[in-house]
Amino acid sequence: MLKVCTFLMLLFSLLMCAQTTITGRVSDSNGPLPFVNVYLANTTLGASSNNDGSFEILNVPDGTYTIIASFTGYESVKKNVTVNGGTITANFFLKQNTTLEEVVISGTLKPVVRKESPVPVEVYSQAFLKKNPVPSVFEALQNVNGVRPQLNCSVCNTGDIHINGLEGPYTLVLIDGMPIVSGLSTVYGLSGIPTSLIERVEVVKGPASSLYGSEAVGGLINVITKIPEQAPRFFVENQLTSWGENNLDIGASFKAGKAHSLVGVNYYNYSNPIDNNNDNFTDVTLQDRISVFNKWSFDRKDDKVFNLAGRFFYEDRWGGELQWTPAFRGGDEIYGESIYTRRFEILGNYQLPTTEDFLLRFSYTDHDQNSVYGNEAYIAQQRIGFTQLTWNKKINKHDLLLAGGIRYNYYDDNTTATFNAGANAEEDVVIPSFLVQDEIKFTDKNTLLLGARYDYDARHGNIFTPRLAYRHKFNEDNILRLNAGTGFRIVSLFAEDHAALTGARDVIITEELDPEQSYNVNLNYLKKIYNRNAILTLDASTWFTHFTNQILPDYDTNPNQIIYSNLNGYSQTYGASVNLDATFTNGIKGSLGVTYQDVSQTEDGVRERQILTESYSANWSLSYKIENLNLNIDYTGSLYGPMRLPILGELDPREEYSPTWSTQNIQLTYDGITNLELYGGVKNLLNYTPNRNNPFIIARADDPFDENVVFDNQGQVVPTADNPNALTFDPNYIFAPNQGIRGFFGIRYTLN
Repeated sequence: MLKVCTFLMLLFSLLMCAQTTITGRVSDSNGPLPFVNVYLANTTLGASSNNDGSFEILNVPDGTYTIIASFTGYESVKKNVTVNGGTITANFFLKQNTTLEEVVISGTLKPVVRKESPVPVEVYSQAFLKKNPVPSVFEALQNVNGVRPQLNCSVCNTGDIHINGLEGPYTLVLIDGMPIVSGLSTVYGLSGIPTSLIERVEVVKGPASSLYGSEAVGGLINVITKIPEQAPRFFVENQLTSWGENNLDIGASFKAGKAHSLVGVNYYNYSNPIDNNNDNFTDVTLQDRISVFNKWSFDRKDDKVFNLAGRFFYEDRWGGELQWTPAFRGGDEIYGESIYTRRFEILGNYQLPTTEDFLLRFSYTDHDQNSVYGNEAYIAQQRIGFTQLTWNKKINKHDLLLAGGIRYNYYDDNTTATFNAGANAEEDVVIPSFLVQDEIKFTDKNTLLLGARYDYDARHGNIFTPRLAYRHKFNEDNILRLNAGTGFRIVSLFAEDHAALTGARDVIITEELDPEQSYNVNLNYLKKIYNRNAILTLDASTWFTHFTNQILPDYDTNPNQIIYSNLNGYSQTYGASVNLDATFTNGIKGSLGVTYQDVSQTEDGVRERQILTESYSANWSLSYKIENLNLNIDYTGSLYGPMRLPILGELDPREEYSPTWSTQNIQLTYDGITNLELYGGVKNLLNYTPNRNNPFIIARADDPFDENVVFDNQGQVVPTADNPNALTFDPNYIFAPNQGIRGFFGIRYTLN
């Protein structure tokens, strides 16, 4: 028995000797770093550093491993170790990974480190988009503070993007810095940009017309796509939801001689009619959409830039009565809103082969729209060509930018917007422009940017838009920015305002519409805070914008009409927003954004709050990764305050103001398999839809062609036994997505 015990003790001792202990310390520039995750890749072995930065991983079997030190807010460090008994020491020095070092282009038309830019630019990366994966950019922006995707129709679900309370047409959307999405395509084209191709999204809040011209009055959203030579060799992502939605992204990058190419295809399909609110209308529009994107970059002498990209987009969407089929399209038997959209885009950048820094930017978009709203047809074509040559020149403390450009606009439709004196009067105009900008760096702490843009529009004459921006850097982690400028917008009414096309309201245009003008001032403060428990980023802004000649739809004067005219007075928007991002030593990452805003119009001395505009909103996210399980947990949400809604008169039983409402989502992501991610979760956890506390959303859904509505001699609706609330058919009462709670699951494969 003694011999057996001796043998077992010897065997146990030998086994223990075969186990290695890995020890070490983790530090940064300030000294020891506690709570750092130190683990062996592809194993369950790991430890966290103590208060003095030390760590110890016990009982490591013999073999070769990659040991990783990972800490939120720092760049991860990897080391290869070979284990064959004894004790191994591995020390780590981590560097902070700060987003203030990001390079942005949207604020000044040139690449600049974010913290050095005199114009505040918000940056949202692929990691942000993955926290709540959605089929389109339009939906992805719902978690950006001060930015709200707004649905404009409860039947066809078209929408636009509001920045700081301003309507969608005031927001300019760009791809790779080129203004290719505007007017007609802002309403229908945003859904076709696949998020899998996006490197980051840059957001500038406040007028940017001095850089980009019309449509950039409220701000801009610049979608930066992946660089072909840095994109994955192959990627595919497929997401399904419990409502029957199917979104597929697939793409690849390759090299051909001195050229690098990135190809991506997005296909989205939803063909499952659902009517949870029992009004015999689809709750969510059915869609069949494909988008093909191809981007090329070319190797040139002296690393000169030459990029060329193109995108084709086609969508077939419809919503309406459940029994609608394409055979009823355009008729007055069964109501449906059916939209066929075909669009292609070409854009590029070419740096001239000269010693001076000349860059030629160009884009062209062609958009054809064939849509019907019940028995009303809207057939439209829009073509926009844009080219601009910029010259960058640094002279002592001056960083100069000179630019000359030409924009070509063509727009035609079958409405009165392009019909005059019995003849077609399509928009066909060339707008030349000239831009000068001087960024003066007095010291490392003080920078002043002065700029001005001149446009000539034959319809409206000379348009001048100056700007000023000042940046004071107290130190590397405290930056103050002041921006002031003007904006202008030339209105294409029917292309931009979906309400003008749907429902039974008559459209009344009382005068020839003049361009809108705005005057804006914005103050921004950015601060980074470091301590042993967390890294905090505080981004706070306050703004004021004054509009003249603003064009807003008047729903109130006559409930059966939408009246458009230049405002006989002024409108204003002011507010403040705060963004707080935090990364904690325990691995939790969080963000919170809060915005308060007051958007109003004053006409003939009467001040009124703007319709469909919330006075306050909030966005948040919480993320945590369980390292040993390779499991990420993401919780995101948005909250919006009450909005004034477009009711149809005093007898309309629908709520005049929306309640405070919220959408919240949770997601789990497993990334423990090489090149593969599996994710799933629940969207709209609270199951909130706008029909809650409302008797209905669509007025007169049982009589969409107003066959049983009685009007008096003045065109006013007469209450009857069949229509006691004096309503007409109206699908424009909507303030929140009409899609309830749903589960989702996705798979993402990436080969680098």
